[in-house]
Amino acid sequence: MVRNVLEKLHNFRLLPVFVIVSMVIGIAIGKLYGISNFQLTPPIDAIKSIFHGIYEFSIPNTLALGVVAGLFMMMYPAMANIKFEDLGKAAKSPKQLLIVMFSNYAIAPFFMLLLAKIFLSGETDLYTGLVLYGLAPCIAMVIVFTYLSAGNGPLAIILVALNSIIQMLLIPVYAKLLLGDVKFDVWVVGESVLLYLGIPLVAGMLTRFLGVKQFGEEWFHKLKFYLDTMSIIGLLFTLVVMFALKGDLILEKPMLIAHLAIPMTLFFWIMFVVVYLTGWKLGLNYKDAVAVGFNSTGRDFEIAIAIAITAFNPTVALATVIGPLIEVPVMLVLVWFAKNTEQRLFKGRE
Repeated sequence: MVRNVLEKLHNFRLLPVFVIVSMVIGIAIGKLYGISNFQLTPPIDAIKSIFHGIYEFSIPNTLALGVVAGLFMMMYPAMANIKFEDLGKAAKSPKQLLIVMFSNYAIAPFFMLLLAKIFLSGETDLYTGLVLYGLAPCIAMVIVFTYLSAGNGPLAIILVALNSIIQMLLIPVYAKLLLGDVKFDVWVVGESVLLYLGIPLVAGMLTRFLGVKQFGEEWFHKLKFYLDTMSIIGLLFTLVVMFALKGDLILEKPMLIAHLAIPMTLFFWIMFVVVYLTGWKLGLNYKDAVAVGFNSTGRDFEIAIAIAITAFNPTVALATVIGPLIEVPVMLVLVWFAKNTEQRLFKGRE
């Protein structure tokens, strides 16, 4: 009975229904508790307060930890499915690496800047928030989107790891170049890498290595069903939390969301389709083209939110919080797009 219910979560055709229901639940919770009135707490700060023994149980702090828990539930299964030997193969993919590096650092920040100038030139704070959102490539959820679209998971991890290192060096440079004199603690980037990438990676790989060694590959194959279920539940839970953060605001000021939704949706669609088709044109197989596409498209909203809260005013922070509310549903549509074009574009490629 329980397994039959869980299997419905694996039905990709039903996923849009679950996503919409999760968004509605999140908006309802946000409206019920007026969560937009609370001061935002960066997830890393909430975790630090636990270790320092000063954690205060409150809705903002709990939601901050909810984001961390949801992302871990999504990332951990994807990491556990990775084989060590596949990471070595993925590291030897110069064409894929070059496409992603060029897209993320020569194109994406400036494309987002252009969209901000076109759509938000009269809204200074929203303009700043959108530019900030485009600064850094994603270091977490792109692995999940690659995983959901049956892409090359090991390659996605290698690309994310490389992006993690590069963005620690380049975010201050891009922030100053595109936004002027921005002061923030650069170590927040390193902390985000550890929290959103490092911990799930270590936990996932230990699960696979120790589980297979102790119980065998067949045991892990059976476990995979429950890991996949955890990933989907984590995605839906994260959507509930994210939409709860600004649920009441979505109902009260829908045009504010629309102002950001148009340029962001254009950014995600154009970046993904261009890079995905570039991979196809350059002879990549489907799994690699998907991994390259998502790693060139997703943005590091955790970093954008952290910088906005510490270096800018609440309206700029608001723009970065709204960002993932738009990004996650759009990226799920791109997963659907990729899966529905696989046979048409990549048939016969291995």
